Amino acid sequence: MDKVQEEIQFLGFFGILKESCTIVSSWRKIFTQITIFLILPLSFIYLAHIQITKTLFTTIIHNEFMLLNVLKGSKSFNEMDNMLSSNSEWVTFFRFKIGYLVVFAIVSLLTTSAVVHTIACVYTAKETTLNKVLSSVPKVWKRLMITFTWNFVFVFAYNFIFLLIVIFVLFDNGDIGIGRTAFLIVLFIVYFMGLLYITMIWHLASVVSVLEDSYGLSAMMKSRDLIKGKMVISGAVFFVMGLSFFGIQNMFKIFVVLGHGDGIGKKIVYGIICLILLSISILFQLIMETIVYFVCKSYHHENIDKSSLADHLGGYLEEFIPLQFKDVQLEQFDV
Repeated sequence: MDKVQEEIQFLGFFGILKESCTIVSSWRKIFTQITIFLILPLSFIYLAHIQITKTLFTTIIHNEFMLLNVLKGSKSFNEMDNMLSSNSEWVTFFRFKIGYLVVFAIVSLLTTSAVVHTIACVYTAKETTLNKVLSSVPKVWKRLMITFTWNFVFVFAYNFIFLLIVIFVLFDNGDIGIGRTAFLIVLFIVYFMGLLYITMIWHLASVVSVLEDSYGLSAMMKSRDLIKGKMVISGAVFFVMGLSFFGIQNMFKIFVVLGHGDGIGKKIVYGIICLILLSISILFQLIMETIVYFVCKSYHHENIDKSSLADHLGGYLEEFIPLQFKDVQLEQFDV
């Protein structure tokens, strides 16, 4: 991050990737520690949830199928019928899903705040250690949680509206002809583009919540403004990182969850490989989204005062002091 601020705006996808590799290489110790203590557990939680979800769901379906094939009135039938009638298995399933979402969200936000804080320290040439980073996390985590909540509201509303439109199109009177099929295809393309846009805003808003005085809805509005003019490069970064995440997830499902790894030994090996790949992917995603923030800042000619940013980061270690607009919201350059 030793580039002149005005030059950062010209970084493309591969420039951002190269900068990320340089940062990890130069600050290997701190990022290794963050990966071991935060990112690795986060990756394990995510992959374990996939395996446990499959096991619980398969057990429920198996029991319901067996109920149909067991002699009615028998002891086995009555036991399975009582168990399924009480919905205890489904209750366990949904409790697990809710518990997973809460734990994953907490660890994810802690990891995000730690990595973004570290990148900012790299940018300001401010010495940092894992203890300092972890000391700052509880304060900034609250701001990230508010931002995350707003993102959840937007994503829920977006998916709900999309689902209503799909249901209306599918169940409207008339056959599903070529015109309606074409409309659904276009609708799904627009949906995924919109979801990518919301994802971009959310990730950039997370960085804003750590490095500026904005958080929650104001951070999302700020990230929306920042991303203007850098939509293509931002979209490319988040699309590629999302693709890598999707690829690793499906690799785990195929070779570990669905059992195509042939044997418990190979499944363990594939599981470890997926765990390492996912951890690396998450680390680089967080680093790259922080660099995208600096790229957008540079593009809008908002020069970040390194001394003010350093003071802002130092405030996390004592009493949180929001970065004022005049300090980091950064002076505007006349073009």
